[in-house]
Amino acid sequence: MEIKVYNINGSETGRTIMLDDSIFAMEQPNDHAIYLDVKQYLADQRQGTSKAKERSENAHSTRKLKRQKGTGGARSGDLKSPVFVGGGTIFGPKPRDYRFKLNIKVKRLARRSALSHKAADSALTVVENFSFDAPKTKRMIEVLDKLNVKDKKSLFVIENQNNFVSLSARNLKNVKVVNVSQLNTYDIVNASNVVLSEGSISEITRVLAVK
Repeated sequence: MEIKVYNINGSETGRTIMLDDSIFAMEQPNDHAIYLDVKQYLADQRQGTSKAKERSENAHSTRKLKRQKGTGGARSGDLKSPVFVGGGTIFGPKPRDYRFKLNIKVKRLARRSALSHKAADSALTVVENFSFDAPKTKRMIEVLDKLNVKDKKSLFVIENQNNFVSLSARNLKNVKVVNVSQLNTYDIVNASNVVLSEGSISEITRVLAVK
């Protein structure tokens, strides 16, 4: 597919660039692959440190509260019993690792599918390569305004990590800047608009092309 190239002032450059149809114009994007990749990304963010004390870990006396028979009520043991307030928790959470394995081919398919959805929804913009001389949040806001994405959750994908661009966007809640190696399905799906630098496209094509 062919798409227009803009500059960071929001003006058309008069040039177009060809995007690989197998990445940006899939006939049948795989939504299940997107689901799996997003699920894995979110699972990786979980600390898995939740913990509740079980009966054997509670610091209570082991004295039997009342005699076994003859009280007319149910028998009971010590205060560690889960039926008493402050007792142990039955089947409570334990520290665990939520991560799971996902094949690299599925992850690539998910990213291709997500990019194809964005292109189909006209939520994909290509801009000329750009950089800043110093970290300036105000300069980044101007770029967003001129590209008409100021009020949208935006993902900027640049060819190489540019600290000044990243730092300029760091204080903006709805903007994230990544390079191609950091690009993931969750960020693509989570963004309302994806802005690709012209130089990043060849690297994306190299990484995600069907092999």
